Amino acid sequence: MTETMRAIEITEPGGPDVLQGTTRPRPQPKHGQVIIKVAYAGVNRPDALQRAGKYAPPPTASDLPGLEASGEVVEVGPGVTTLAPGDLVCALLPGGGYAEYVATPAAHCLPIPEGMGLKEAACLPETFFTVWSNLFMRGGLKAGEKVLIHGGSSGIGTTAIQLARILGARVFVTAGTDSKCTACMKLGAEVAINYRDTDFVDVLQAEGGADVILDMVGGSYINRNLKALAEDGRLVQIAFLQGAKQEVNFVTLMTRRLTMTGSTLRPQSDLAKARIAEELLQNVWPLLEQGRVAPVMDSTYDLSEANDAHRRMEASGHIGKIVLKVGGALDAEADQ
Repeated sequence: MTETMRAIEITEPGGPDVLQGTTRPRPQPKHGQVIIKVAYAGVNRPDALQRAGKYAPPPTASDLPGLEASGEVVEVGPGVTTLAPGDLVCALLPGGGYAEYVATPAAHCLPIPEGMGLKEAACLPETFFTVWSNLFMRGGLKAGEKVLIHGGSSGIGTTAIQLARILGARVFVTAGTDSKCTACMKLGAEVAINYRDTDFVDVLQAEGGADVILDMVGGSYINRNLKALAEDGRLVQIAFLQGAKQEVNFVTLMTRRLTMTGSTLRPQSDLAKARIAEELLQNVWPLLEQGRVAPVMDSTYDLSEANDAHRRMEASGHIGKIVLKVGGALDAEADQ
């Protein structure tokens, strides 16, 4: 195994062009960690925020972007008993996925679902950890409830639609084009709202309100979301693409018994993430292996084209997940 590796680094805060190829030392596993030879790495909104200087990695994490990957375990650190070199996994990462090798806690690794390739599996961790922990663990979505999912055609959105539908919820989504709305309907949304010509508040109020709303927009959506909630409804915030500051009348929360909550995944403790991984393995991995849920794939770029992948994501024309092809030896296996 070589002592160095190819990687993509952020040379300075800025646009996609600040993502540049580099050579870095191969990481060494600490206690409880494994080293993964990366086949594919997922591309996510937090990567772009980090690139822009708006989402600093934790002090102990790699400064390289990349929060999810799939590949082969090639080395295990002290205390690791659940994985061994040669195991194929997908993993939630503290950072560093845009590289040939990455270190991550063994407890944040999950087996490749039976029948799924490494390319598709690279799209699972960040998205499924986020959706499961927020929509179900934090938002408490139950069968028969109505859920409104903003950004329905995003990686988060397409995952949330499938999981909510298959677990018995009524799914409403917003998207920005008719073609995106159609894609959401095909995934199981009951109603898809083109937010450019229809007010989602009106649609949800006509249905009695949403029991849960999953939002990454923020800004003016915050008060509109509160109006769209049913009595005892829960607003779960996972990002603020349009801003985090709004004036809110909190009397509404009291009189209608509303809950505002939210989370970000990366700063949570290793133990908290391990618990999410356990819930996914128990509740979601069987659905993936049965083919009842699957990641929606948009496009694949070579590691050296990471800046183009970011341009694709930030243009918001994609439907589903964008991945980077990283590995060499695993390529044939990954594309099965």
